Amino acid sequence: MTESVNRHTDGRAERWRAHRLARRAEFVDAAFRALDRYGPGAGMADIAREAGVSKPRLYRHFADRAELLAAVADRAAELVWRRLAPAMHEPAPIRARVRQSLRAYFGVVDEHPNVFRVVCGSRSGELVAENRGAAAGAIAAMLGQYLHAFGVESEGTRPWAHGIVGAVEAAGGWWLEHPSMDRDRIVDYLTTLVAGAIEAALRSEGITLAPDEPVDLTAQEEPHGNRT
Repeated sequence: MTESVNRHTDGRAERWRAHRLARRAEFVDAAFRALDRYGPGAGMADIAREAGVSKPRLYRHFADRAELLAAVADRAAELVWRRLAPAMHEPAPIRARVRQSLRAYFGVVDEHPNVFRVVCGSRSGELVAENRGAAAGAIAAMLGQYLHAFGVESEGTRPWAHGIVGAVEAAGGWWLEHPSMDRDRIVDYLTTLVAGAIEAALRSEGITLAPDEPVDLTAQEEPHGNRT
């Protein structure tokens, strides 16, 4: 009997937890819409209106605007990563991989410019730093895979990756304030910068890849490129 009661209680608690998570997700969706519509100054009243609820209902799920913006930052990072995933894993030459990655990132920024403005300038700076660190970790892993494919290990992958992420983030912030430059042009310019940095990093470890040579980072048994 006790075991049956416990299962019933646990099931009810799990359903309630799932309901709360679903409601939070709906409110984050509403925050995206409010920021897109009203700009970075959109407040809790705007978000509640967009969600079709009262402000007190919104505050049952988020203590304040900063907590809601932290959830918005998480969602923005998820959107970017979903777009980036194919570019990070499909076999491709370095420049093609970089271009596809940048196109994915700037595509999300272009769709939700006010979200990126408010998240990057908000009190959720710690979360932004956390997501930046995750991005740098992914790039460091990619660089490590390139090096590992040639039997090279380097502690440079981390500082290189953080430098690349910082450059792209700074350029993205600049672009938001200078929208006269179209998305393809900013992607072209940054492809030159980022791909050049990666190629230079690899060359510093004795690895030279042909510009159009695809590298499959998921299958590294066969050697690619040349060792200088």
